[in-house]
Amino acid sequence: MEKHNLILQLLPGFNCGICGFQSCENFASALMEGQVQLNKCRVLEQNRFRENRSKLEQLIFSGMQDEMNRFIGLIDHCKADFCLNPLPGEISCRETLVSFSPLKLEKDMLIRYRPLGCPITHFARVISVDHGLADVWVTGPDRQENTNKEIIFMGVCMILSFQGIIMGKLPDVGQTVKFLPTHCMMGKVHSGVVVQLEDNRARIDCIDLKIWEHAR
Repeated sequence: MEKHNLILQLLPGFNCGICGFQSCENFASALMEGQVQLNKCRVLEQNRFRENRSKLEQLIFSGMQDEMNRFIGLIDHCKADFCLNPLPGEISCRETLVSFSPLKLEKDMLIRYRPLGCPITHFARVISVDHGLADVWVTGPDRQENTNKEIIFMGVCMILSFQGIIMGKLPDVGQTVKFLPTHCMMGKVHSGVVVQLEDNRARIDCIDLKIWEHAR
């Protein structure tokens, strides 16, 4: 809370909404959570706020470094390049699945499956289906949703992609990275290739649970 207030004091305080948030306080919260970059505040580009901007950059960078030190896998103790948080307002990072089951996936379907290479059964809600590929939110291994809706068993599925918000140093498009999804129940570092990057929103393809040295 102290850091949030410090960030808020260094922001212009105009509540102009140019950054896409209703107030500077909301923008400060988004900065704290790594959901937005400082350059979204155009007012800070004015010369009179140059010193404030410099202080904010140092404050945010130091916070990111502290967070980075915690991006360590629980099983193989591998250090990730960054943590991948859910998109704003979502419960987990979006995952794109390939199902080998003959059952047809549909929007809002609740499914149970085991990702290829992972020992834990996942429960998820289907967000959308496009050409047989399903985007899902993982809701947990314990049926966290209060619903009487049937949960369909899909067997083994392959995760092709992740979509989320990067907390940490931003990679380049095309770069092979090691990342830790915040909702991963094993705390397992994943690897993949960054194929889309808009501000700190990323799509990572070619997901693998094997971590290679060249993925640094």
